[in-house]
Amino acid sequence: MRIDLHTHSTASDGTDSPAELVAAASRAGLDAVALTDHDTTAGWAEASAALPPGLRLVPGAELSCVSPDGRGGRCSVHLLAYLFDPLAESLIAEQRRLRLERRERLRVMAERMAADGLPVDPDELMAGLPPDGSAGRPHLAVALVRAGVVADVNEAFDRYLASRGPYYVRRADTPVAAAIEMIRNAGGVTVLAHAYAHERGPTVTPEVIGELAASGLGGLEVDHPLHDSTARTELRALAGDLGLLVTGSSDYHGTNKTIELGEETTSAEMFSALVERATGSTVVNA
Repeated sequence: MRIDLHTHSTASDGTDSPAELVAAASRAGLDAVALTDHDTTAGWAEASAALPPGLRLVPGAELSCVSPDGRGGRCSVHLLAYLFDPLAESLIAEQRRLRLERRERLRVMAERMAADGLPVDPDELMAGLPPDGSAGRPHLAVALVRAGVVADVNEAFDRYLASRGPYYVRRADTPVAAAIEMIRNAGGVTVLAHAYAHERGPTVTPEVIGELAASGLGGLEVDHPLHDSTARTELRALAGDLGLLVTGSSDYHGTNKTIELGEETTSAEMFSALVERATGSTVVNA
């Protein structure tokens, strides 16, 4: 089986609609794909309705969180959440707060760029965001590409939008331990996404991951395009020591990133274990 457990659609910062994404997953030869848009479940219904024969859909989300980094500071982390109850009231409220936080942050970044003379129209940017979806820096990156400021999305992040960039603005994200608890209470399973993607900014230590495991974290995303061989080896060993699931996934965003569906995959054994642990919702079959 070929299983990709981390993808994004136009419900957040991908370029494929949910229907287009599942069609692309089928063409890529996947047997199962997870839709994990940032801080929203808005794409679940469309993806489920458009599911091609032979493809299984894993409803999920990627939650924006903040964590102790294990070195006396704090850092941003992303938590993949699978098969939770989308109607859980605490989760709905927190996802709504995060989506509003994302939009306000994006406007502030755009306004700062415009004030510095960059050809970005904050009102036009905000008007073009998905009405029920989740806004992200890639939306601003695309605006910079269209304005001719940069050649592509990667250059936009490198020059302006990365965590060390001149226009980066922090979010008031969910404490990761609280997010793990919310997803557990909603019957879902959590996996820490790209935990050692050092090029994205500060990362957590193994000790912090151990604390998250004790708090109910279900797994680690080990095989990810931003993890080198050393990171994968260390995370795989850590997952074994802590009894965590090991997943692999592309983190597909469509044309916003040069990553293909199924570039990294999860084993059938780990996928089955993840599904067995979940009680909040079920895998969707065509």
